[in-house]
Amino acid sequence: MDVDFDIRQANAQALAYVRRESLDIYNRLQSIAEDVKFVHQVHREYPDLPLLPNLRCGGWYVDPAIATPEAAYFKSTDGHFGNWSFNLRRPNLQILHLLARERGARGFVLVDSTRAGKRIPDALSKTVPIWCAVVNRAMVRLYPDLKQCSGGEEGWDVRLYCPPGSVSEQERVQIEAKVDAWAGALVHSSYDIPRLPHPLRPLWITPSTTVFPSLPSGGEQKYTPIICVSASKQVQEGLERRSNGFSYVQGSGDDHELWGMGLTPSLFWAHKDELLGSDRGELPVLVKDLVTRATQAPTRETWKSPPSPVPAVGGRLLVGAIPDMPTFSPGGPSTDNIAIPGVDGPVSVVAITSQVVEPPSPGEEGDEQARSNVFRMHLAEGKKGQLALLQVVLPSCSTYIGAALTAGHSVCVCCDTGSDASVGVVLAVLQMFFDDDGRYGNSPMAGAGIRASKESIRTRLQRTHRAATLKRVNEFLLSEPSFRRR
Repeated sequence: MDVDFDIRQANAQALAYVRRESLDIYNRLQSIAEDVKFVHQVHREYPDLPLLPNLRCGGWYVDPAIATPEAAYFKSTDGHFGNWSFNLRRPNLQILHLLARERGARGFVLVDSTRAGKRIPDALSKTVPIWCAVVNRAMVRLYPDLKQCSGGEEGWDVRLYCPPGSVSEQERVQIEAKVDAWAGALVHSSYDIPRLPHPLRPLWITPSTTVFPSLPSGGEQKYTPIICVSASKQVQEGLERRSNGFSYVQGSGDDHELWGMGLTPSLFWAHKDELLGSDRGELPVLVKDLVTRATQAPTRETWKSPPSPVPAVGGRLLVGAIPDMPTFSPGGPSTDNIAIPGVDGPVSVVAITSQVVEPPSPGEEGDEQARSNVFRMHLAEGKKGQLALLQVVLPSCSTYIGAALTAGHSVCVCCDTGSDASVGVVLAVLQMFFDDDGRYGNSPMAGAGIRASKESIRTRLQRTHRAATLKRVNEFLLSEPSFRRR
């Protein structure tokens, strides 16, 4: 009895040690640096192909200096067994526009990673193959003449390709049976789908790959390669001791909220040498200092990356990320004029941040709103913020945006990532102030849910071209305020 207890206690202590090691920020950053070397090796092999991170994890492994401005968002959950999906809320059509716009681009390299237990993340082994097959079949429906092109005697290739070592043939067949229906949904959506020169085809590279794929060139090209790079080495139990003083953690960039102390991929790349050169004991202090300085950064004169206009609404609504704003300091000074490239006339900005926003002093709130076109709101990260999104953020932001639209302003809605709360707010505003054709009306719907339906919300969601917190938006638009969750 005592021996069994001792064994269980020893096992528990060992697991606790492994967990502490895997969450140690020093181990994580050193592991990321090791994986980045492999990504650079792949980039040297295919220097002419655009390099894209698969958000969010992939951003840790791709140097912004060599990455294309476009990013991808293929979720692993859309490739989980039995949960396969082509999700119209995140269709990644910006990548198709990239390929159609840059005819010289023969494909692209997509970078992601995965934790212990897998060699390739589901996002790369199944979600991306699903996306390729769905887009290829949509092409044939939209452009019937493609059946005779680009594939020789076989015509336009619409097969589903998956890595054999990661996806069984039985699972591949089960997924392929659903592809036609997903392609039909894409064709009948409100998306603008550009014509591609060749069908898409995924290829895979991992640190264990001995020979990189050779790509067709010139007149020999029969497909557009999507090179899926899994950056992390597969190691037993996801943790491996290195001789130079750290423990390698497979897929270190995943779930950085758990270990990053507020550090983000953009901060990591901006201070990479300083962070990697810091001792284990000094690193947490350095990270805290960098994060603090980032939230109190001085005003920048231009947008780091211009916000994306929402299609079909005449430039009245845009979606952006707070780190890209020329001015944002929680509780800090406001601006009276925020210019956005390509947008004429006055602009108002809604900034929804996980950073604490200092409330205005008594009597100052009205004056602040009168002299500022920046409306700031705090929203906690993760599940904690979902109720606040429903009960506080959506009502307050929609009221402010309605007034700004009525005053003739364009409105840019930003959040920390540019792909979560901001898109939810824009989706609600599209339903409240714009009809199905994108025409603006200066009167909101008379009470949430009167003119809204799940179908009308879904149509507007497609216009955002990004993922959203759809459930909370549906609840906000389709229920009376008294019935919203408390």
